Amino acid sequence: MKKLHPVGLLHSFTCLLLCATIAPARADIRREAKALVNWKTSLASADGSLSSWLLANSTSPCHWMHITCNADGSAIRKLNISDASLNGTLDEFDFSAFPHLKKLVLFQNDLYGSIPAGIGDLASLVQLEIIKNQYLMGTIPRSIGRLKQLTTLQLEGLGLDGALPEEIGNLTSLRKLSLYSINLTGSIPSTIGALTKLRLLHLRNTKLTGCIPLEIGNMTELLTMDLSQNYLQGQIPDTVSRLVKLRILELSKNQLGGHIIPELGNSSIISYINIARNSFSGAFPPSICMGGALTVVNAEYNRFTSLDDLTFQNCTTLEHVEFTENNIVADLRGCFGKSLENLRSLILGKNQLHGTLLTDQGEVFLCNSTYLELLVLSSNNLHGHLSKCLWDLPYLQFVDVSSNSFSGVVPFSATPKLVLKSLHLANNNFRGTFPSVLKKSNRLVTLDMGGNNFSGAIPSWISKRLPRLRFLLLSSNMFDGIIPPQILQFRQLQLLDLSKNKLTGPIPNDFANFTGMTQEQVGNMTYRFLQAEKLQIVWKNGGYVYTSTIAFMAGIDLSCNLLSQEIPKGLTTLLGVRYLNLSRNHLSGGIPRDIGNLALLESLDLSQNQLSGEIPPSIADLKDLGTLNLSSNGLSGRIPTGSQLQTFLDPSIYSNNHGLCGSPLQDCVNPSASKQNETDQDEDRETLLLYCFVAAGVIFGFWLYWSMLLFCNKPWICEFYQQIDNIQDKVITKIAAYRSSGLE
Repeated sequence: MKKLHPVGLLHSFTCLLLCATIAPARADIRREAKALVNWKTSLASADGSLSSWLLANSTSPCHWMHITCNADGSAIRKLNISDASLNGTLDEFDFSAFPHLKKLVLFQNDLYGSIPAGIGDLASLVQLEIIKNQYLMGTIPRSIGRLKQLTTLQLEGLGLDGALPEEIGNLTSLRKLSLYSINLTGSIPSTIGALTKLRLLHLRNTKLTGCIPLEIGNMTELLTMDLSQNYLQGQIPDTVSRLVKLRILELSKNQLGGHIIPELGNSSIISYINIARNSFSGAFPPSICMGGALTVVNAEYNRFTSLDDLTFQNCTTLEHVEFTENNIVADLRGCFGKSLENLRSLILGKNQLHGTLLTDQGEVFLCNSTYLELLVLSSNNLHGHLSKCLWDLPYLQFVDVSSNSFSGVVPFSATPKLVLKSLHLANNNFRGTFPSVLKKSNRLVTLDMGGNNFSGAIPSWISKRLPRLRFLLLSSNMFDGIIPPQILQFRQLQLLDLSKNKLTGPIPNDFANFTGMTQEQVGNMTYRFLQAEKLQIVWKNGGYVYTSTIAFMAGIDLSCNLLSQEIPKGLTTLLGVRYLNLSRNHLSGGIPRDIGNLALLESLDLSQNQLSGEIPPSIADLKDLGTLNLSSNGLSGRIPTGSQLQTFLDPSIYSNNHGLCGSPLQDCVNPSASKQNETDQDEDRETLLLYCFVAAGVIFGFWLYWSMLLFCNKPWICEFYQQIDNIQDKVITKIAAYRSSGLE
């Protein structure tokens, strides 16, 4: 018998071993393929990308769409089904058939039902992402805690509810946990502290309640923590100071309160803090910049009362600061030092800041902020003058210093570098003529100078030099002269408020170029600081503050001036106008007949003028009209009726128009009814006269009777009685004849 060579023997043994290995591997891939086809069959529908999922000896599932296999093709490693219009459930998905699956992604489909407990059978799973399947309901299965190799768990944009299971703490390999926009209930389980390898914790908009657990301080590898848009309460736990690698802290829009721990920032390299819209109070911690990396602080809408003088002194990396609507009492100059050198936005509106923008040397600290783009200091107690260096900042686009006590003239700069898009100077004590520095502001979108002491004429260059202007508010100043006709050359203007000035003459009539108001605004105005825009206009008899919705607004307010002559008919071509106020002027003539063309009009005030004639019937076509005031004019005739007009039940909106009648005033009287009423009144008077004659006759007859007895022997008495009887007969006959003719 021939002996086998040792090399040949080894080769034979290797072949046998390979065959023994390949056979089970092929069995695994066949089982996985069958499981996928069975699940596909259970679906109500899917797009064509699943058409390749067919069982055939010649086709391996490694060539199917959405599938990635191991290098040797022995098993499915990744299953990524995105945007495939899957409509069905996961109930028939056999998770146990995929012992080698590393990644499962189900992104933006129409899956419904629940996540089966069998998902815990994916023993090798490293990455699980189920995103944007809004009809996938139920709870997060507790079996998910069996996925010990999982490093990424993303469940976002689903219809899930219920509590975050405590078994989440079993996922000790987890580095990314993102549960976004799902309806969890209850609190964050303390077991989350066991995720010591976690780098990203994202539990945003999940409706979580309760306190932030102390154990969160054990997650020392954490780089990002986002717990925003929940209902979390209590304070930030002291243990957060252990998160020495933390870079991003996002806790906005919760119900957190109390003082910020002084240690925050001591031992971390934190760069981004957003704690806006909570109830934090006390002083903002001065240690916040200790790590030397802070770039963004957003603490708007809280109850902070002070900023320590040292808080931002060394924040040389700081780019964005926002403390809108707190109760901060501080001297603005003492809050910031060299930290402003790299600042891009400073938002401190609605506090109690005091002092000036000028240093003791007469300079502005803000002038060193070379990169400053947005400055909001509105609604504080600041005073003094503005500096011309503001116009020299090369990137400054948004300035709001409204509602302070600034005074003096708006300074002029010989060589301004203006890229301004929005300038708010309202409600201060500025004086002087229209600022000539604005001739250089050809990118300006919003200009609000209302509530100051500006005087003189509105310049004729305004539309030529400010061609992109959309919002022009000059209310409550002392501007005089006529409204320059050039003001109607604005092509993008949406809001024009010239109210409460001393303007005279007629309203210009040529609105052909006012294209910003000739059609409905659909919010197509976009620029970087649109969200920061806050415009206060008087509309619907009250002060309304419009923010981002101003993109949809269009209106004109010329009230409280000395304007005269007729309302120009061209106004009725501005089909996009939503409010129109021409009240308290000396306008005469009639209301334009085509007023009903302004189909979007929601507020119309023409009161306290000298308008005459009838109210045009077309006014009944204003279906969106919510406020109307036509009082104190010389209008006459019947008030038009219409579905919307019938909702105005307050008669005061038509008062002091002595010729008006109809609902809600007294009914109008028609001519035939008036004649009948006069006839009835005549009959009543005649009847009264008859009764008077009869009464007088009785008295006179009584007197004659006794006289006859006393003087019956006198012949002239008899003659006198005869004459009296004749007169009485004639009077009664004439009255009867008159009454008879009236009835006919």
